[in-house]
Amino acid sequence: MRQTIRNVSPMSNEGRNAYVIEHLTDALLTLLRDHSINDVSISELCECAGVGRASFYRNFESKEDIVRLYINHLFCEWADAYEQGDDKPLSALIQSIFAHFERHRDFYGLLNERRLIYLLKDVIIGICGPKPEQSKDDAYAKAFVAYTLYGWVEVWFQRGMKESSEEMAGLFKMQGL
Repeated sequence: MRQTIRNVSPMSNEGRNAYVIEHLTDALLTLLRDHSINDVSISELCECAGVGRASFYRNFESKEDIVRLYINHLFCEWADAYEQGDDKPLSALIQSIFAHFERHRDFYGLLNERRLIYLLKDVIIGICGPKPEQSKDDAYAKAFVAYTLYGWVEVWFQRGMKESSEEMAGLFKMQGL
């Protein structure tokens, strides 16, 4: 899209980038309803979003990066709400994460349908996984929990998200985790 006085907003670069990111995200999620991510071209995505290809490449390296950014956005909202309380047991964290997935069932169902669930792994590892400053024992325990949780999430999606978040937390707790 060629920029002219009619189609360029007087907003700041940050405002324009936010606009571009929002429109590319909305367009990609719309296109993913009918196409796999590999079948969506950058040109088609930009046309649907009403932005130029340069805008895409200025903000993203791949279409998957758009999905990752949106997942991170959703999880930041979740984390802000979750962290408002006191220290909570692991089962409360698990229940809260699965409740988050339930609230955004359509989006995560779309990720599952389009085989993009793997994009969740980094987010889950970032939340529940090991940190460099942790002791060896803590780091391995956190890695075990994080990768186990990711596996459970993946299977839960594949099974159609039938169990409630409370049931999933209970099942996790029954495993001694």
